[in-house]
Amino acid sequence: MEFELSEEHRMLKELVHRFVQDELMPLEAGVLQREAEGKGAYLLPADMARIDEVSKNLGLWGLDAPSDVGGFDLPMVAMVGVEEEIGYSVTPYTLPPDSPNLRMLMATVNERQREAYLAPYVAGQTVSAIGISEPGAGGDPAGMITRAERDGEDWVLNGRKIWISRADHADFTITMAVTNKEKGARGGISAFLIDRETPGFNVLRKIPMIGGQATYEIALEDCRVPGWKLLGTEGQGFAPMQIRLGTRRIQMAAWSIGMAQRALDMICEYAPQRVTFGQPLSERQAIQWWVADAATRIHAARLMTYDCAWKLDQGRDVRLEISMIKAYATEMAWEVIDHAMQCYGAMGMTKELPLQLMASKIRTMRIYDGPTEVHKWVVARNLFGAKR
Repeated sequence: MEFELSEEHRMLKELVHRFVQDELMPLEAGVLQREAEGKGAYLLPADMARIDEVSKNLGLWGLDAPSDVGGFDLPMVAMVGVEEEIGYSVTPYTLPPDSPNLRMLMATVNERQREAYLAPYVAGQTVSAIGISEPGAGGDPAGMITRAERDGEDWVLNGRKIWISRADHADFTITMAVTNKEKGARGGISAFLIDRETPGFNVLRKIPMIGGQATYEIALEDCRVPGWKLLGTEGQGFAPMQIRLGTRRIQMAAWSIGMAQRALDMICEYAPQRVTFGQPLSERQAIQWWVADAATRIHAARLMTYDCAWKLDQGRDVRLEISMIKAYATEMAWEVIDHAMQCYGAMGMTKELPLQLMASKIRTMRIYDGPTEVHKWVVARNLFGAKR
């Protein structure tokens, strides 16, 4: 068994590490200030344009996209290393294009959609969103009720979607809808490509989230979609949607490792300097155990995530492993960051340090793309089922 990245993938990880240290970390102060002022955690347009140019010139765009549309065809193992480095900074930046929607498109597009949607997306010319959750169907997407009905060559969609990131400015939104109520998740859910300006696609409201983040609720009101924008096969949208969700969950595990490593590094830097009752914090057993436990759990999460990514690259069924790492890595990072905040005392409660923003990000990650409890239930259900 190999426990090291290949030289090529290690060099890529090191390149992204330097990019994060040189380009993203210096922007954190501005992000933290805007978030503290209640404006949200975001990059200024000028900063976004500059780091887009830098990352593109470094060859960091389209890393796991198909080579026939300008990508580099990198495996998931390589992307885990990339996303771990990206997770180290609270500066909100995604290397174009965002992998989850990319991989769903890769699994489903026809030639016309490849030219109209996939190629511009890989080139960084468009922004995408995805609409899965509904007011009454979040952790259980099989419970969605948004309907898509044929009308001649077109489809007409009606329903509500919620918790959608980027819905206000995405050029297109991959939207899940029921096309056969009787079949449901087993052959009755389809995916559609809906452009932002499509009549009947209405962004209802912006929903402020903790940590300066925001999501959106949309309404589909007789939203007419041309037939060629059905993504994949009618009724077979659930499996490609799971590809998308699985990719995000692996990505989230990698981000969690990066954030936990940042928090651990901050403890190791601060604890020897902070003296209480005549001793540095680093001499306190409680702090020593926090550090030891954090290092151990980060190591375990990293190995689990690389194992899952490697198996996925081999074409193996990793649904169980994905649930394991999504639950384990996010909960691990939550505890490590909380200990770092405790270590810093009152300073750890301020909005001057990145810890509070990291904690907010992890807190939402413990919910979206499947709450921890749902993923634990999935693991237990599979184990009990295997024994039966």
